[in-house]
Amino acid sequence: MLIEEASNTSFGQHYNFSDILQSDNMEEAYRKKVPYFNYEQLREQWWQRVIDGESDVTWPGKTRYFAVSSGTTSARKRIPVTELMLEAIQRGGLLQIKGVSDFDLAPEFFEREILMFGSSTNLKEVEGRLEGEISGISTSRIPFWFECFYRPGKEISSIDNWDERVEALAKEAPNWDIGAISGIPSWIELMLKKVIAYHNAENIHDIWPNFEVYTSGGVAFEPYLKSFDKICGKPIKVIDTYLASEGYIATQMRKDTDAMTLMTDNGIYFEFVPLNPDYMDKDGNVLPDAPSLRLTEVEEGEEYVLIISTVSGAWRYMIGDTITFTDVERTEIKITGRTKHFLNVVGSHLSVMQMNKAVQELEDKYECNIKEFTVAAVNVDGDYIHCWYLGVDGECNISNEEAGEFLDATLRQANKNYNVARNKALKGVEVNTIPARVFSEWTEETKKKGGQVKVPRVMKEDEMKELENYLRKK
Repeated sequence: MLIEEASNTSFGQHYNFSDILQSDNMEEAYRKKVPYFNYEQLREQWWQRVIDGESDVTWPGKTRYFAVSSGTTSARKRIPVTELMLEAIQRGGLLQIKGVSDFDLAPEFFEREILMFGSSTNLKEVEGRLEGEISGISTSRIPFWFECFYRPGKEISSIDNWDERVEALAKEAPNWDIGAISGIPSWIELMLKKVIAYHNAENIHDIWPNFEVYTSGGVAFEPYLKSFDKICGKPIKVIDTYLASEGYIATQMRKDTDAMTLMTDNGIYFEFVPLNPDYMDKDGNVLPDAPSLRLTEVEEGEEYVLIISTVSGAWRYMIGDTITFTDVERTEIKITGRTKHFLNVVGSHLSVMQMNKAVQELEDKYECNIKEFTVAAVNVDGDYIHCWYLGVDGECNISNEEAGEFLDATLRQANKNYNVARNKALKGVEVNTIPARVFSEWTEETKKKGGQVKVPRVMKEDEMKELENYLRKK
């Protein structure tokens, strides 16, 4: 039990965990005594002491590992990763493998190798602590029995430079019998293209003929379907996972759905705040008096802000994601967006899920491939417009004006709040199409290449100006 384990920590004593343990309704007492925290609040009030090396602050003992977030919506974060959390992540990986068995794979698949390609496993030692992205930390701690299946192996995975790591991987690629690949879609796609080009192959199945399963994570895979089809010689099975810097949240367990099963007994306690404008501030944070629901109280089809408490000492932590339940009994969910990625400047209340769907419909109607997009509410002479940038791969037989009209009409129909806003303060929609590779180049130059880095679907106005300044220099 999380509260019992942490009752003698500084955090546990401050919020009287011992009293919570004695209450008749511990969950209700916990909600009353402990406030919600976003990252900045938890770091300033508690985690900075953990980062500085102090023991027994928010979790028993001293924390050695810290997951450094890419920071798509704020400055880089350092999330404590305890030994118990690393064990939980390993259990999550085993649960994922168990789920794969439901996907009608031949027995030989489970004898083949798995390519896990994320951030470097060469962790940085900083003042006695080890820092890296969560994929690098977890991969650096793979159990010995898994090493014979794991590719590209410890030596290549420890290479810091992404391009050098890919080149080393490409050289060895023909020597491996890859059955499954795992990683962020945008960087996995780029890696596969470089491997194909290195060997002058037609597609990735010329090199790895037994590649059958791709486990995605962190972003919706739908925008990458067409481009993956082009680099594959035959169909592959795509399985969604949800590994965040804060822990292994969920994984897809059934072939009959693309939803993921919450890991409810793996080091994380979940709460769910209904996604309601009355419960959120302008920065996408949950207000102090917002009600939270237990798993037994949620409803299918409703959107919720995900709140977690973990064995890494995160308490009532706003991880920043929003989810919806597709099957409450099976605890199956889909990620619908980010709390900071809602376009709600003028009451439009658009979610990333709705924007993704509108972009997909645009792709289908005009037969184009939009791999990335970002959008911001921009003030123009006192009025707001939604400014979109669409990253297109290949030909696009649609004008910017037509694309704007289509997205606008689609979102008006899908979201009544957006439709009301379009009749009031939201005066227009502006669309700009750019080559999809430009997003990758921008990410590489301004953030980092590879790993957990993702293009933010929604930007603030000043972030959009930075992107536009970059585009003007191209």
